Amino acid sequence: MNIALAVAILGGLAIVFGLILAFAAKIFEVEVDPRLPQIQAALAGANCGGCGYPGCAGCAEAMLAGKAPVTACAPAGADGAAKIAAILGMEAPSGEKMVAHVMCNGGCAAQKNFEYRGVKDCLAATKVCGGDALACKYGCFGFGSCAAACQFDAIEIIDGVAVVDKEKCTNCGACRAACPRKLITEVPYKQKVFVNCSNKDKGPAVAKVCANSCIACGMCERTCKFDAIHVVDNVAVIDYEKCKNCTMCAKACPKNAIEPIPTPEEKEKFKAAQKAAAEKKAAAAKAAAEAAPPLLRLPRLSNFT
Repeated sequence: MNIALAVAILGGLAIVFGLILAFAAKIFEVEVDPRLPQIQAALAGANCGGCGYPGCAGCAEAMLAGKAPVTACAPAGADGAAKIAAILGMEAPSGEKMVAHVMCNGGCAAQKNFEYRGVKDCLAATKVCGGDALACKYGCFGFGSCAAACQFDAIEIIDGVAVVDKEKCTNCGACRAACPRKLITEVPYKQKVFVNCSNKDKGPAVAKVCANSCIACGMCERTCKFDAIHVVDNVAVIDYEKCKNCTMCAKACPKNAIEPIPTPEEKEKFKAAQKAAAEKKAAAAKAAAEAAPPLLRLPRLSNFT
């Protein structure tokens, strides 16, 4: 009898307290904008932090509050941005897709000052002996800190240097943040030609530390017909808005510092074409000079005195 009474009392108390909690929850309920879960559903859900907010929930809240653009989630891509814009009653943004690219092609071609045998982490390598394991102070360590940071398996180490798979890349920015030497930049998805060197030292010094380095010879700049590449601070830089992806600069580069690296056959064909063009130009100039009328000689002033 006593047990049954105790159970009944406890049951009654549970019901009362439950009703009180339900009433309090209703009174103090924080209204959630119904668009918030819709925005979250349109995001990539990777919680990569590339947007600068604490996870996808934080990014969705910032978008809803107008503190972040609808394009803040790079992994969601253009489709995700368009969905979010529709949810918020905005016009869908337009713009070309961007991806990450590693501005280094040193890898196995780069000289080493000593063999680093510490923690296989690029940031850790910068703390050992001033980060001088590589002779090139601008080069990729190749320890894969960027690959470890990428949640989309879009970057890997090949022949000692990081390489981005642009088909998998979402341009979330995690690899850029992880690279201690800031060698990773964003480039247009459609771009095919890149200067894979970041060394700003002068030619002779650069050539000593890496076989694939840009020596600022200017051959690429003189070859380009679209004014799309210039040597700046001792390294070639491409203007992606002007570049037509013709790859002529890559064929002109004597150090194979420009991607795509041409085959030896392509190099020889390019040199032959350049030689033929130079000979044709010289022949045209000679013919023009021969066809021109002889210069009229003026009488010397002394003849009139």
